[in-house]
Order: sequence, then C-alpha cells, then structure tokens
Amino acid sequence: MQLINANDRDHWRKSAGKTATIRSVARGQAKGIPRLGKVKIKVIYYAPDNRRRDTTNLFPSVKAAVDGIVDAGVLKDDSDKFVVGYEILRGEHNIPRGQLTIEIIEVEDGLSV
Repeated sequence: MQLINANDRDHWRKSAGKTATIRSVARGQAKGIPRLGKVKIKVIYYAPDNRRRDTTNLFPSVKAAVDGIVDAGVLKDDSDKFVVGYEILRGEHNIPRGQLTIEIIEVEDGLSV
C-alpha cells in the first residue's frame, strides 16, 4: 500500500484511490475493537531506509486511516470532541517497504493535549 504524502501533487483521482485503500485497510484492521470515547492518536512511521524524512507530511495517510477507524465504529467521529490530539513519530528501526502503526489511546474526559 502506498502512503499519501502532503507534498504529493497527484491528480485527485490517483490520490482518491490511495485514500480509499488506506481507509479500507484501517477499517478492516479496526473491526472488533470496542467503541472508545475520547482518544489520543499516536502514529509511528517505520521507514524502509535511513533517508531523512518529514514524518508530519504523512498526515493525509493518517487522516485516511482514522476515517477507516471511524467507519469501523471504534470512534463515533474524528472531530476534536473525540480525538484530542495526534502524535506522529518516526520508529527507531526500519521495516522493509515501510509501515504506519496507529495506537489509539483512550484518555480521561477532562484531559486535553
């Protein structure tokens, strides 16, 4: 699966296909997780190599994945009423072909990030 980078200048149809794929895969992976209330989303990107990267450019991929998690019913919505913050990190080791890992961390109602 190819990730979407904020610097991509693809035609909207090509970008829409990538978005749909990421969303569908995330929905499938999230099936069976019980509904959560307020959460923080922690994203770890394991790059395929040691080249320099700006991991925050992967946010369009994160957004598509979180939409899939909402589609699966894990979150009621991805608005700031339910998702209080995002953290995007680079993994400490490389994984061939790269990997995006998403941790959903339930937080107390009064907690804000």
